[in-house]
Amino acid sequence: MVEKNKRYIIEITDVASDGNGVGAIDGFTVFVPVTAVGDIAEITVVKVLSRYAVGRLMEIIKPSSDRTEPACPVFRRCGGCHLQHIKYSAQLKAKKDFIESAFRRIGGFEGFVCDEMLGMSEPYRYRNKCIFPIGQNRNGDIVSGFYARRSHDIIPVEDCSVCAEITSEIKDAVMSYMKENGIKAYDEVTHTGLVRRVFIRNAAATGQIMTVLSINGDNLPKRERLIKRLRDISPNIVSVYININKTRTNSVLGDRNKLIYGKAEIEDILCGMRFKISPHSFYQVNPYMTERLYGKALEFAQITDNDTVLDVYCGIGTISLAAAAQAKRVFGIEIVEQAVTDARKNAGNNNISNAEFFAESAENAVPRLIESGMRPDVVILDPPRKGSDEKTLSAIVSAEPKRIVYVSCNVSTLARDAAFLAEHGYMPVKCAGADMFPHTCHVETVVLMSRVKE
Repeated sequence: MVEKNKRYIIEITDVASDGNGVGAIDGFTVFVPVTAVGDIAEITVVKVLSRYAVGRLMEIIKPSSDRTEPACPVFRRCGGCHLQHIKYSAQLKAKKDFIESAFRRIGGFEGFVCDEMLGMSEPYRYRNKCIFPIGQNRNGDIVSGFYARRSHDIIPVEDCSVCAEITSEIKDAVMSYMKENGIKAYDEVTHTGLVRRVFIRNAAATGQIMTVLSINGDNLPKRERLIKRLRDISPNIVSVYININKTRTNSVLGDRNKLIYGKAEIEDILCGMRFKISPHSFYQVNPYMTERLYGKALEFAQITDNDTVLDVYCGIGTISLAAAAQAKRVFGIEIVEQAVTDARKNAGNNNISNAEFFAESAENAVPRLIESGMRPDVVILDPPRKGSDEKTLSAIVSAEPKRIVYVSCNVSTLARDAAFLAEHGYMPVKCAGADMFPHTCHVETVVLMSRVKE
């Protein structure tokens, strides 16, 4: 029997989908954070439940060949990355295993194989959006970085290795401006102080940068001094906002924005099209892997110039507009009205006239369109983490499209939905994983589901 607070020697034989290493003591499963497959480790058991235990790593007795030194000095304390202690090639293998395991275990697809795992040649500095909370330490000094795992304690971070280098310069400039002008950081316990977060977006293709300060107030004192500091860093900082967020919530941004310098939007190029980005715009954070993921989705879709395409959960229309260049007609559905407004604007900016967008929930819009006679040849699904729903999927299969391409940020709900589609005549025939977030345990997946004729 595994005992709490007792030390054990354990071999790590697998990596769980949350990034923790997996081993066993006398056949009883034990999860150990910050370990790699092949590690021989000394651990202390800190929790024992009916089906598994959790251990704390005390010492690596024999390191795995997959183990590497994390690039980030606060890796163990920060809650952002889960896998920096594992070589990148091993991270990709683990994520491919996550996909295959979910399809076998949850979807019931025995022998399922993910055909390829798309990774990055340089898995650092990939994020085009970084959000730094700002607070005070016990000495009253202003600090900024990221939240510790499972807490709201800010771990000071000088330079995040997955964000663009300039984001750290911007963060530091904001903190210097605050210190020099007596501007206090927000305290979420007392709901006092002004500056809550620094939110930075950078467009990889154009170099344009937007900086947003989320504040617990209506105005930013001596803001011209901040603007000068930011412009001194780089002329590419072309848009500066303050965001009004006076609520007692953990929301990154409030509903109101005030432009205090430059352009209302920055512009980026993705999949050969131009996109305008505002503070609240949804936009994929890794443009390099987004192009590879969406390119793979379109490859699976095999769209011809006679095809009608239905893009469900279309966001700002990135896949819809790329598909429109190949299809006869594209219909996009998205519940977030601002995203649909952006999608329509993006269609106009790219001179695309054969794409139409609906601001409506998928479970309402898809059945309505199918009942009205729409018969899409190709359906593209890119739902949020919770996956799709039976009402939407039932309407889709009733229309008998030739192909369904499912793009997912959560392989567990993807496997569940794929099982439903399989029950209704669609089987997975191709699968690719895409490492949108290197050094984390997240993985994007795209699966082609083709209709099997009786």
